[in-house]
Amino acid sequence: MDWLDDQRFDPLRERAMLVTGGAGFIGSHIARALLHLGCEVRVLDDLSSGHRENLPDGVEFVEASLLDDPLLASAIEGCDVVFHEAAMVSVPLSVEQPDLCRRVNIEGTQRLLEAAARAGVRRVAFAASAAAYGDEPRIPSSETDPTCACSPYAASKIAGEALCQAFARCTELSTVSLRYFNIFGPRQDPRSPYAAAISAFGDRLLRGEEVAIFGDGEQTRDFTYVENVVRANLLAASSERDLRGEVVNIGTGRRRSLLEVVRTMGEVLGCEARVRHEPPRAGDVRHSCADITRARELLGYEPTVQLRQGLAHTLSWMSERTPA
Repeated sequence: MDWLDDQRFDPLRERAMLVTGGAGFIGSHIARALLHLGCEVRVLDDLSSGHRENLPDGVEFVEASLLDDPLLASAIEGCDVVFHEAAMVSVPLSVEQPDLCRRVNIEGTQRLLEAAARAGVRRVAFAASAAAYGDEPRIPSSETDPTCACSPYAASKIAGEALCQAFARCTELSTVSLRYFNIFGPRQDPRSPYAAAISAFGDRLLRGEEVAIFGDGEQTRDFTYVENVVRANLLAASSERDLRGEVVNIGTGRRRSLLEVVRTMGEVLGCEARVRHEPPRAGDVRHSCADITRARELLGYEPTVQLRQGLAHTLSWMSERTPA
């Protein structure tokens, strides 16, 4: 974590921070980085999709939902920045349970912003999603493109962005929404029924099984290693700019086909990557890629870990946990 020696992160050092969803994939990586900066780190997570084993030593853990007002208020008290990662993150589950998605992702975000404003928090960094661009996005997608909610999950993330903008305009709270593109890395659960592509591919390859790809495999994504996302969050949190609900794409600005990713994973592992093609899934986006111009200009963000290096880190972590 030598990159954390960057002087731009000095405003965060030894401050109190709250990471909602900090027992999850991205949140646990943010929590570890903050501990490295000497921060007092609190994690609020109801463990609905996160795992206790993801929690690093040294965090103060509050097992609670965003909808538990007293525990939320207690967790947020005295914090300088809130990294809001907690959410229902599955598109299929949001279709199956839209009201739960609304309560967690919209009502939960509103309650968090209310509590943050009351507690005098300086800034909230909100985990937004490239799902906001819909199923036929422009390539590359820019923050000025129109949004299109194709699922309750996408709608809830767009609503979260709007709430962040509203609170930044009617309170003293500073907010920023980071639209994540296809994040991967260690601690992403490959066994979830909603597992992301790279974690699911890696699990199959490490077991010597065929990788299932829906469609022809030529569909492309902006696969972004989790360390880049952590860096973006810390840059957003430490920025001296007057952030008032800006939406910022976080990706690499480069798209790769699923077949290219599987081939690269096979090369990293030194094995044959066998692929089985399944029928295309209804609603899947054909191509996705971030325009990261605003992230560069507003936050000074640059992706520093490229695909192959990120895949190597991820597969190394997964191989240590896959039974022989």
